[in-house]
Amino acid sequence: MQLDIPALKKQFEEQGYLQLTGVLSEDRVRRLNEAVDAVLAEEEESLSYNIYNSVERHPEFLSLIDEPTVLPLVVNLLGYNIQLHISHLTVRKPNPELKKTTTNSFIDWHQDGPHPQFPKTNGLTAMYYIKACYVLSDMSEPNRGNTKLIPGSHRKPFNPNQTDVNVALADELQLCGKPGDVFLFAQNVWHAGAPNTSSFTRRQLFMGYSPLWMRPIDYHQASAKLLKGADPIRRQLLGDISDDKFKYYVPQQSMVPLKALYQV
Repeated sequence: MQLDIPALKKQFEEQGYLQLTGVLSEDRVRRLNEAVDAVLAEEEESLSYNIYNSVERHPEFLSLIDEPTVLPLVVNLLGYNIQLHISHLTVRKPNPELKKTTTNSFIDWHQDGPHPQFPKTNGLTAMYYIKACYVLSDMSEPNRGNTKLIPGSHRKPFNPNQTDVNVALADELQLCGKPGDVFLFAQNVWHAGAPNTSSFTRRQLFMGYSPLWMRPIDYHQASAKLLKGADPIRRQLLGDISDDKFKYYVPQQSMVPLKALYQV
């Protein structure tokens, strides 16, 4: 799949998100869902699952961090001095009664980030990281646990007049897609997780990317299991570029092979 990266970059800067269709083949989606099944079999039964550091749980998940269609786009949106920040599998079974669960079946309106929040300038938060979400189930209709967001909410001081995800906001958009589709959004876009009142189970796998100088959420240091057999690009994405931590701020060119994907 050949992407028009300059056009997509302009759209992303304006809207704060992108949707890509048909990125993964049917066979790839099947393998990923088999991996989801294997991982869920190790978990306690629940209406809702949030599984972090999912790349550690199955090699099929790990294979997505350098997916050849999405990675060049991420590099050109965020820069080449980046790493994997988070790998987060979310599964939401049908929950028409809106039962509360320990792993949050639905998430109210928020911007991603730490507590206290990232600093603001004139009411705006800068972009610190980007998430790419791989759709693994039929999310072609709303209210199937879809992610929803406010397009352009990263470009203006914005605070929803309420955070209850069940009350629709005027400018909200539910991101719909089919298995194999991907959507990307910046952490400073206001977004939420809609309830799943349908008969479909939501399956989405998020891969987040941040600058190398940020501490990732998944781990402080990638495990030997993740690094085994990794090529230079994957080693960079796993944050293994140098024993000299100063190089995470000012890396040598040889330490950031992702630069080859960057379009000036």
